[in-house]
Amino acid sequence: MENISKLETTLVLLRKDNEILLGMKKRGFGEGRYNGIGGKIKSGETPEEAMVRESQEEIAVKPVEYIKMGKVEFLELYKGKKENVVFHLYIATKWEGEPKESDEMIPKWFSISEIPYQQMFPDDKYWLPLVLEGKKVNAFFEFDEQWSLLNYSVEEIKK
Repeated sequence: MENISKLETTLVLLRKDNEILLGMKKRGFGEGRYNGIGGKIKSGETPEEAMVRESQEEIAVKPVEYIKMGKVEFLELYKGKKENVVFHLYIATKWEGEPKESDEMIPKWFSISEIPYQQMFPDDKYWLPLVLEGKKVNAFFEFDEQWSLLNYSVEEIKK
């Protein structure tokens, strides 16, 4: 059995009316792509605590009203190592503070009809439209080292 590292992370999308906030990553994993706001869950943190902390660190806002929209899981090769990454996905509708640029991210509002999927990770176009319709999802994506999609599934979570 090969050694696969597991990483638990969070991702939050700020939503107001018909817009969502995405961040352009300035460095590290995902550099040069738009993504939601988030990062690794630290030891002892709940996914919600990590999501709030990461939002404060990356764009200087504190989500105060949010809902968990599901989980997205990846099997990917990163720097030559196989990783299993899971992100807990949230939509925030109220927050304290105004989104500001940090050393890691440049926040930008997009109309839901003009989301820049071509500048995002290749999986986003499969799950994000469902989430923006208010559907909760469980999704799985497998990528090779060049970020070519090998396999995927997206299921709507029925109540």
